[in-house]
Amino acid sequence: MAETAVKEKESVFQFGKKERKLLTDPLNDNNPITVQVLGICSALAVTSLVYPSLVMAIAVIFVTAFSSLFTSLLRNYIPKSVRMIVQLVIIASLVTVVELTLKYLNYPVYKQLSVYIGLIITNCIVMGRLEAFSMANKPWRSFLDGVGNGLGYGVILVAVGVVREIFGKGSLFAGSPIELKIIGPTADYLINTADSVMFGWYANNNLMVLPASAMFIIGIMIWIQRSYNTKLVDVS
Repeated sequence: MAETAVKEKESVFQFGKKERKLLTDPLNDNNPITVQVLGICSALAVTSLVYPSLVMAIAVIFVTAFSSLFTSLLRNYIPKSVRMIVQLVIIASLVTVVELTLKYLNYPVYKQLSVYIGLIITNCIVMGRLEAFSMANKPWRSFLDGVGNGLGYGVILVAVGVVREIFGKGSLFAGSPIELKIIGPTADYLINTADSVMFGWYANNNLMVLPASAMFIIGIMIWIQRSYNTKLVDVS
């Protein structure tokens, strides 16, 4: 009996090829932003700096992972007629936890992200994974699927944030305890363009701070991805 229980436990939390694929596919071949073209609005709005982009990414990973888990646990008890309402309640509860936690731990970042944290409730990625995967799969696989899709979304968010902050502000992780001032017109930057012969011509591009720049960057990412992964050319 004990051996049977151990085997059942191992089978529930197994991490084989299929489970690894749930984590790795959304990073490339099935990325929520560059392939499925979901969650674009928040990607345009919160990626002017890396730090809030990272916080938003962690928030979405938490919500997608645990909403997938709870939906899968309850899927056999949810009437089909109210399944979307139940899913929204689960998502809204988790978003409230994220919002209150962030408000307590880092109020300036909470104010900076403001309404976009609450809008995770309407993020197509979260609801899409609940409908497409969690309602038909077991909790462990659903949890991994949620983590994978949250990571896929978060990687793009942080990558866009890095490009926009470096070229728009000349810094990285501005507003965080590990802020790096890389290139700018004053002495507190690593590369002082005012005194530099090599970089005297350089000026931070304020266009990169605008949300429109994020759309161009994501477009370039989609182009690069499809250039080396040709099977994605006709996708979405």
